[in-house]
Amino acid sequence: MNYNKLLLPLMIACIGGFTQAQSTCSTPTVITAGQYTVDTIMGTDIPAPICAQNGTAGTDASEWYEYTPTDDYSIVLSTDLAMNAGGDTRVHVYTGACGVLICHGGDDDSGAGFLSVANFNVFAGNTYLIAFDNRWSPNGFDFVLEEYPYVPPTSLPVTFTPNVLSDLSSGYKYGVVDMNGDYLDDLVSVSDDTLQLHHQNAGGGFTFTEIQHDLVNFLPSWSLAAGDFDKNGFNDLLYGNGSGVAFMKANVDGTSYEVIEGSEYVFSQRSNFVDINNDGNLDAFVCHDVDPNVYYLNDGAGNLQFNQGGLGDHPEGGYYGSIWTDYDNDGDMDLFVAKCRGGQSTAKINELFQNDGTGTFTNVSVAANMYDSVQTWSSAWNDFDNDGDMDAIIGASSTADGSHKFMQNNGDGTFTDITAGSGWDNHTELNIEHVSYDFDNDGYTDVLGGGGKIMFNNGDLTFSPAEYNFSNGPIGDLDDNGFLDVRIGNTIYYSDGNDNNWLKVNLQGIESNSNGIGARIEIFGDWGKQIREIRSGVGFRYMNTLNAHFGIGEATEIDSLIVWWPSGTKDMIHNVTINESVLIVEGTENLSLLEQSGKSIKLYPNPTTNKLSIENGELVSKEKVYIISQLGQVVQSFDAKKNEFDVSALSPGMYVFIIEDSAGKKYSEQFVKR
Repeated sequence: MNYNKLLLPLMIACIGGFTQAQSTCSTPTVITAGQYTVDTIMGTDIPAPICAQNGTAGTDASEWYEYTPTDDYSIVLSTDLAMNAGGDTRVHVYTGACGVLICHGGDDDSGAGFLSVANFNVFAGNTYLIAFDNRWSPNGFDFVLEEYPYVPPTSLPVTFTPNVLSDLSSGYKYGVVDMNGDYLDDLVSVSDDTLQLHHQNAGGGFTFTEIQHDLVNFLPSWSLAAGDFDKNGFNDLLYGNGSGVAFMKANVDGTSYEVIEGSEYVFSQRSNFVDINNDGNLDAFVCHDVDPNVYYLNDGAGNLQFNQGGLGDHPEGGYYGSIWTDYDNDGDMDLFVAKCRGGQSTAKINELFQNDGTGTFTNVSVAANMYDSVQTWSSAWNDFDNDGDMDAIIGASSTADGSHKFMQNNGDGTFTDITAGSGWDNHTELNIEHVSYDFDNDGYTDVLGGGGKIMFNNGDLTFSPAEYNFSNGPIGDLDDNGFLDVRIGNTIYYSDGNDNNWLKVNLQGIESNSNGIGARIEIFGDWGKQIREIRSGVGFRYMNTLNAHFGIGEATEIDSLIVWWPSGTKDMIHNVTINESVLIVEGTENLSLLEQSGKSIKLYPNPTTNKLSIENGELVSKEKVYIISQLGQVVQSFDAKKNEFDVSALSPGMYVFIIEDSAGKKYSEQFVKR
């Protein structure tokens, strides 16, 4: 961001030079609006939690400031000044007290080069703590704090309440994703020699587990992705590092992880799990900053083989934000890569690769009208107009080569720029992170980007901003209430919800990968149609939920639900119950949805140690009863005439119980064996 472009018709209250003494969180330097000089960063308190991006490595000093506004303002806190050219800064903004700080804002690289520009709102009489750390450099710099009139929103579509978890680490990249196979989103945190998991409990709260492992050389300093690449029922992790790639492979019950590190040099940016060659096994993809992209093909036994080239071959790299999406509706996942090289290099041109279904990818950027030099670290893809195909918000991180773009999918393999008049043309906040979810459950997907704002979709190809006291972080349903929450460091911003209705869809692949990554889910009602895709790795750095969330507004019925699996299998359910989670097992109908005369089949107890029983088993004509593993293999068969089954011989883990009737129709339900 260019500082000169930030000037608004409001004078800075005061401008003056200032050199601070060493400061800590408890002894901050008091400031007002104005310009200040930092001699050198030498304060002893390390900011916690980390509010800006890019981890904690090398951070051992900071400088702290205290700011208490006399009125409500919109603040621009910037080091993007001419005298700082060539510098590298990072800033964090907090509310709360030392030891229990809550992230309020922050930034690393939104300014020119590696300088910082943080945008946030403040309210009269409240105290805000500001910390500059030495993550990149201890050198001095100038910064400016500018106050602009605060314009309160008339109303917020949904509100959020912060909650601090004192034992939640915020180092490196972190995630919100199910890690133990129960489809409840968990909290994932990474430190030097531990993996910290807060497993969400059914009914509320978390159970904390800290897993020790061998030291990882390639910690996720740039990005984190999750997926079950060995199909054992527990998600594995991919760490994208500035020097290489590491995989954390979960054991059979998710209690320990094997560290697998490649020997190849990879300046990692966005990382993803995706089935590139559509063989039913998850592969891994990693954007390369300075060379052609890399990917790791799965041999079907959980072994990953390094490959480079064919999915972004520019010799200078410049690849930042990859996202896998079926933009042409042909049933396979295509690849879009946001690029942010800048300057005159052709490495700054965004790229779209079309998958022909056989593992061959063709660069169609020009033909699709997605060949663009806007500097971007990430793009948000969703069906923003609910017409059945994926549109894109190209989120700018700098205005040097243009700003945000709203690209509408024409349904013929091409896109039209409809930014003008959409609200994105007036959205001036920049960020490296742009993600799309339906935060207010009104049936139209929104975008969380820069400036502490969610751009809410109005349903008519326009967006309106709403301001919040948090920036970007991983997203998921952390209290299982059907509304999406945001994690920022060690703070969870819980959605307070509203009266809108919703549906959450969980997938279990059999022939396809076990997460159903790459699957498309469609729901239908008298209100029309909505679609979602299951993706591992959206935005730039974090790992978000693998569950599909739908809002349906005030509608009270969903006529049908269709899952199009990567394998080509199609599953359909009619008359889906709203405001609940539904599990779809590939190739089967959900057992618990089978209902007659007010009775439904129930599998219990779940979890179990020794036995499983079926209640109301007479509702289906049982021809076969068997259990399959997460690999899709039959591990136990039973007498179909019985309603009680001994499972004590099974190893602990996740399984699928299947009933097949006399017509060959299959019904399933997942269960946990303790």
